[in-house]
Amino acid sequence: MLAELAQQIAEMTGYPIWLISVVFKVLIISLVFFPLISVIAVIAIWGERKVAGHIQGRLGPKHVGPFGLLQSPADGIKLLFKEDTVPGDADGMLFRLAPYIAFAPVFAAFLVIPFGPQFVFEATLNIGVLYLLAILGLEVMAVIMSGWGSNSKWAIYGAMREACQMVSYEIPLGVAILCGVLVAGTLNLSELSYLQGGGLHTWLMFHNPFIFIAFFIYFIASLASSKRAPFDLPESESELVAGFHTEYSGLRWSMFFFAEYAGMFIIGCILAVLYMGGWNSPLGPWDPVYMALGYDPVASGQAYLTGQLTGITNWGDLSGEMGLKGGAIGLFALNSYCTVWVIAKASFVILLHMWIRWTLPRIRIDQVMHGCVKGLLPVSLAMFVGTAVWLALIGPTAEARGVYSSISANVPNLTGEVMGVQLVAQIVLMLVGLALFGFYCAVVVWSFIVRKRAPRKGIFEDVMPVGKDVAFTRGPGYVPDDVRNAVT
Repeated sequence: MLAELAQQIAEMTGYPIWLISVVFKVLIISLVFFPLISVIAVIAIWGERKVAGHIQGRLGPKHVGPFGLLQSPADGIKLLFKEDTVPGDADGMLFRLAPYIAFAPVFAAFLVIPFGPQFVFEATLNIGVLYLLAILGLEVMAVIMSGWGSNSKWAIYGAMREACQMVSYEIPLGVAILCGVLVAGTLNLSELSYLQGGGLHTWLMFHNPFIFIAFFIYFIASLASSKRAPFDLPESESELVAGFHTEYSGLRWSMFFFAEYAGMFIIGCILAVLYMGGWNSPLGPWDPVYMALGYDPVASGQAYLTGQLTGITNWGDLSGEMGLKGGAIGLFALNSYCTVWVIAKASFVILLHMWIRWTLPRIRIDQVMHGCVKGLLPVSLAMFVGTAVWLALIGPTAEARGVYSSISANVPNLTGEVMGVQLVAQIVLMLVGLALFGFYCAVVVWSFIVRKRAPRKGIFEDVMPVGKDVAFTRGPGYVPDDVRNAVT
């Protein structure tokens, strides 16, 4: 659609088509991605404070705007007008450059995230998964630059912790992603979404037991890579004041947090695309909205993977090829509905991140490294080997391999051409996943029902009373203040 519009404008104005295309892309980035990241960060910050408040038995922000929704914009305005200070002994260039280096990779990652069949900035990038891993790995450079450039012991401690932590956890994280890539047979993020359109049981996380465990390995490693509790050692305020960004203030300080919350959303999108069906509804072809639009995700996935949809830029023609009703309007409605699913799945992951942060205590840095080297890393490698063995023994049949040899190996899974152990494994794992999700929802509902009840004052109320009660026992040598003052 944009290509045709650029062609028409180039013919009318006489400007080269490449220049018109560049202008369109810059406008999309400026008018879509920048506001999108800002809105995500604002809502995530508000959500974090509300989640923390309710978990800790308080209300969270509520006075600025309805339900406190304007608290984050108010804080942003405050930070915008705060003084931007640079320590006198700091390395000025590194100090000033670090916040932009932290924000840029997260912003660039949005360019390959498929929010819908056509709602993706770069759909033809065949190494999309590798691109995301490479671009998100640059954040550690910003953390080290900020810590070293600040010339502060608290900042450099936090930066070194982040370097050790992120470099270590990137390995099991990458291996867990490779499990999904091994099953799908593609690195293209759009193809990954098309492959999971047959319904909940065709989601990659339910393909076999090994990739099901790899999903949780990626989730745990993502907590460490995004500096979320219990792996928030680079920012541990109880030890390092604020860690690597201790010396930052005002707008530069806020850019680190914008990058962190936008990075959480990117991690949620990666989980959604790689494991949780991408933009597809869990109901698959039986989704009522799909049926109303005339959309068949299985047929569309087959058409895309066999090349029938490539090269069609007109949305009206593309809609007809996909069997949609309403032409270009129907295709826009489909992509908007798919975007809702991607955002919902990513938001679910973000809520889990927040829940864990305000539930689990922070662990020591040696425990962080021990958990990675002796825990996640060997388990992730075992899951990778197990996934490979599973595909070798219980993969697509020889007939299916012959039919789909030129495209993804998981097309039989999309079309339902799986039987025996593979089908049983998908159904059993789907039921396990639904049970875990049901338990999660039940806890949320129960917490909402009992939200007005006073929480317990402490875990060991008989030993460690809190509040107005005495929280300790005075020793035999204690002398009250009035007696001591009278003697002196």
